[in-house]
Amino acid sequence: MLEDYIWKKLREKDILLMAHIVIGYPSIEESFELVRAVVEAGVDLMELQIPFSEPIADGPVILQANQSAIAASIRVDDCFRFARKVTSAFDIPFLFMTYYNIVFKRGEERFFAEAREAGIRGSIVPDLPPEEGESYMAAATANGIDPIFILAPTSSFERIKYLARFGRGFFYCVARKGVTGADTDFSNDMKEFLKQCRRATQLPLALGFGVSSKKDVHFLRGRAEVAVVGSQALRILNNQGIQAVGDFFRGLK
Repeated sequence: MLEDYIWKKLREKDILLMAHIVIGYPSIEESFELVRAVVEAGVDLMELQIPFSEPIADGPVILQANQSAIAASIRVDDCFRFARKVTSAFDIPFLFMTYYNIVFKRGEERFFAEAREAGIRGSIVPDLPPEEGESYMAAATANGIDPIFILAPTSSFERIKYLARFGRGFFYCVARKGVTGADTDFSNDMKEFLKQCRRATQLPLALGFGVSSKKDVHFLRGRAEVAVVGSQALRILNNQGIQAVGDFFRGLK
């Protein structure tokens, strides 16, 4: 289980790093080399995003990567093949991140059976609330895959407590309103939000949306167990290439 893995890794370091890539961007081959560079840089977990045409939680950087992958004819079958390849090659947990239409069209049972066979350990689907996800959660857990839910700073404490009832693995805490990639104010408001999340659940907390520097990661130490980095790594990939992404993650530790 992802929860056990995270707590065990935290005996060795005070905060973990989770990277995010879009499968097939810039290409399938380069995606694999990007995974290699980031794993070798010491990242602890990784989200593999299955490209989708309307990624509503994602900002322009990740949106463009999704669109480019789709334009290059990356399909869901390609993503499962890619997952099998990276889980066989690298010894960290990999999660699928996508939107519910992808899961629905493939069929929940089939999606998670294939994800299990591909070595996937968790699933993040930000547009599916637990009220509408009973069969999704059942299919995931039946296949040993943790369904990861989102906690947002716009939610009341009562809502956060309700969502905490459905948690498996860890919770993905959204640092602010809006989509990925924009600037985030690491402030007292975020401290209070993370305190509320901690009061609601004993599961590890991962925080994403705007984590882009060593200073941000340092802020999260003692407040969250995992720092999630996505858009900033893609910006570096676009401007400087794969090796620079690896160097960036090394610099966050």
